Formats: sequence, structure tokens, C-alpha cells
Amino acid sequence: MSVAVEKPDTPSDQRSRRSGGREARRAMRAAPLADDIKPVRAGLEGGSYGPLSENDRERIHEAVLTLLETVGFANAIPSCIEALTKAGATLGEDGRIRFPRALVLDTIKKAARHFTLHGQDPMLIQGKRVHYGTAGAAVHLVDVEKREYRESLLQDIYDAARIVEGLDNIHFFQRPMVPRDIPDPLDMDFNTLYACVMGTSKHVGTSFTVRENVKPALDMLYAIAGGEENFRARPFVSNSNCFVVPPMKFAEDACGVLEACVEGGIPILLLSAGQAGATAPAAIAGAVVQAVAEVLAGLVYVNAIKPGHPAIFGTWPFVSDLRTGAMSGGSAEQAVLTAACAQMAQFYDLPGGSAAGMTDSKLPDIQSGYEKGITDVMAGLAGLNLVYESAGMHASLLGFCLESLIIDNDMLGHCLRCVRGIEVTDESLSIDTIADVCLKGPGHYLGNEQTLRLMQTEYFYPAVGDRFSPKEWNEKGRPDILQRAIIEKKRILAERFPRHVPKLLDDKLRARFGNLIHLPRSGMGG
Repeated sequence: MSVAVEKPDTPSDQRSRRSGGREARRAMRAAPLADDIKPVRAGLEGGSYGPLSENDRERIHEAVLTLLETVGFANAIPSCIEALTKAGATLGEDGRIRFPRALVLDTIKKAARHFTLHGQDPMLIQGKRVHYGTAGAAVHLVDVEKREYRESLLQDIYDAARIVEGLDNIHFFQRPMVPRDIPDPLDMDFNTLYACVMGTSKHVGTSFTVRENVKPALDMLYAIAGGEENFRARPFVSNSNCFVVPPMKFAEDACGVLEACVEGGIPILLLSAGQAGATAPAAIAGAVVQAVAEVLAGLVYVNAIKPGHPAIFGTWPFVSDLRTGAMSGGSAEQAVLTAACAQMAQFYDLPGGSAAGMTDSKLPDIQSGYEKGITDVMAGLAGLNLVYESAGMHASLLGFCLESLIIDNDMLGHCLRCVRGIEVTDESLSIDTIADVCLKGPGHYLGNEQTLRLMQTEYFYPAVGDRFSPKEWNEKGRPDILQRAIIEKKRILAERFPRHVPKLLDDKLRARFGNLIHLPRSGMGG
């Protein structure tokens, strides 16, 4: 009986096997992945981190109920007073609306939850499912090549939308800039929405200045949806509504907008944006209390108009640098404040949206990276449903950067991978794989079947981030991430002109709304 003797590998054999392993890995990376097995994706479950204990949340809740019942809100418009008093609120001799505990608790119990924000990829907003997106009202665009700020334009909003359209880790697009080239409020509101909706098929968030500006926008949205009933069934736009002027006063124009949007079928982001130390208490817990009280008042308001209307628990308290009073959106205090707001939304089992990623840095630099990364990942780990402002924003909401969208998409991929955590199963414990490599195999896992199988589903790979060796980096001309983002931005803006709204339908919109649409076809690919 002869016994086959295994010959030792020659250097050529080893090089061939390494090359074959590299080619196999490249082929696997090039293959498209189904959404449900991607290493990161929208709607991953967070909640592994929380700065508030259960007792903390209970105490905040009690403080909120006390404030709503005893302090209440000033400056309610007549229609707001009528809706709220009919629902059970009281109007005091001092003109303030107060909310009995029973009314607040009953509203929380009956409010809409577990609903979908529609777009090409619908987002189910429930539990601790995490989605990252843009937002803001920046008045400047960051020109990174000139290292300067200029006024933001309508074209910039459309360009930002079409960049976001192709970025997997930015899940929704809320208007991030104000078009400074359109001073008229009606024209500004209408064209902002038009630019957003035409630029991306993802869910869109927008704002309106006054009630009267909602109707033409609804007419456009109904037309794009193929009818009012279709839009009401699958609303692909939500209204970011600052209905409150902190501390605890209604914003009269925004309340009119809120009523018109509820009546028109648009979901509402109930947005309270006090600034700790200025328009909210300097104590972080107190800032959370005020924000929660303000948003719950808005929730009662919405449900008094239309019970069960989809509304997002938008606690957005910001942080001040108490030395100067300036906003500090990239601070550690902002990170824990946003995470606490996420916990309070979960306490009430309401869909929550708050802000993170608002770096104080003026350019996409090291400060920008660490401030965005810390605040965004903590919001995700806390299980915040909708993380607004998470990409592109600079200078504490004053500047927006298109290149940062591309860089931040990588950063958010890392955040989502942290949110996903580690799955521990019999297979992932890898006992058989370890034994096979150690006892029978080559002593490493590079070509192992498990490695090849998991490399695309277990690991996230940045698109513009640098993982070259120093030698490779030098050979490639020593590129930095900003240079790569500039190149990618220019490529996208030259090539990507979304057509989810067909040209024929756009022709009809332009014919119907006449001179109201200001975005030229030349800026939309013709």
C-alpha cells in the first residue's frame, strides 16, 4: 500500500494561492449584496447606550407633566386655543394654555407610532431603529477649494439632494440650506421643496414660512404622487415645524403651518430647539425637561386637530458655549443631550428625531471628523430613530459642505456598524473554524471559507477613507480624503441627474406653476 506524501509548498505556490485569494475577495466585493445582508443599512437597532437611568427618565417625565400643568404655553393663536381647549386644555387669565396630566397621558397613549416615512426606500420609524439624514437652514455653502464661505443658492440644494441620492448611509434628505438667491418667502418655500423632491427619491423634509405657502406645495406634491389620495396614503415629504419659541411659547406663523400640513396629510416633525444656557436651562437635565414638555404640548396640539396623525417627537435642544453664548453643536454635551432625548422618545414609545453631527468646525478637517463621529455614533447607539443634521453641516448650522456629504457618508457607515454591534451565534463563535485553521490549515484565516463568506456582510469598507499602506499612499501621490471627496463630488454632479420624476411630469409642473419654479432645466441636466 503506497502512501501519498504531501510536498511542501514552493514560494511560487504560496504566491499563487495568495493571488487567488485576493482575486476571490475582489470578486466577492464586486458582487451586489441584498439589502438585508449588507454590513450596514437603514433601520439597524440601536439602544446599547443611554446616559439616563430608568429612575432618571421617570423623574424627567414627572417634571414635564408638572411644567405642562402649571406653567403651560403663551402666544397661542385662536385656532390653536380652540383646538386645545376643546381637547381638554385650559386657558388661564394670564393667556397661557395649560395641559392637565390626564390629557397629556391620554394623548401619548393614542398618538401615532410605528409608522412609515415614505420614499423609494420607505423608513419604518419604530422602537430603536436608526436612520441618518440631513437637515438645517444654513445660509452659506462651504467652498473647500477656496477655503471660504459664500451664500447658499437654490442650485446648491438640488445638488446636495442628488449627491445624497446615491449615498447609502444617508437615509433621508431634509432641506439643509436656505436659497439666498430667492428672497420672496412663497417662492423660497416652493422652490426649496421642488429642488429637494426633484433631486432625490429618498424621503424629504422641508419647512414653510406661513400657512398660505402650504397649499401650492400640496398641489405640487399631489400632482407628483398622481393624486391627493396617493400622497395621503404614501406621503414622501414631512414638515419640519418649529411650532414653539423656547421657552414655552407658541410660534404663531409655524402653528398656522402645522395646522395646514396636518389638514393636507403631511407628517409633522414637532421641533423644539432651545439652546441650553440661553433659551433653555443650562443644566442638561433641565434642557431635556423643557424640550420634552414643549414637544408633548405639540403632540397634544396635532392630535387635537387630527387624532393619530403621524408626528415625530422632535426634541432638538442645542448646547451653548457658556463662555461666549455661541452654539456648540459638536460638543460632548450635545452628544449626551441628544442621546438622552432618544431615551425619552423610547420612554413614551414615540418615534423620535433629534440632531447630531453639527460640527463647530468651518471645514471638513480633524475637528469636524471627531465632533461629527462622536455625536453621530452616540445618537445611533442610543437608538434614535431619525438623526437629523448628521451629514454635511458645519459652523454650528451656518455652513453646509457638499464634499462633507461624501466624507460623512463613510463616517455614518462606521457609526451604523457600531450600532449593529456583534452577533453571537454558534457559527460566529467560530470553534470549528479555529480548530480547522490551527490543526489542519495554514495557520491563518486569509483564504478561509468563513473569511470569504463574511468579508462583505460582517465588515464595512469606506468609499473615500484611506486604508493604503504608507508605500501605496506615496505611490498614489499622497492623496488625502478631502481631495478624493472633491473629485467624487465633481463626478457625481457631472453625471447624476435623477429622473424619478419623469420629464413629462416636470413639463406639466412647469406649465401649471408658471414662473413659480426658478430652478432652470440647464442645472438639472437639460
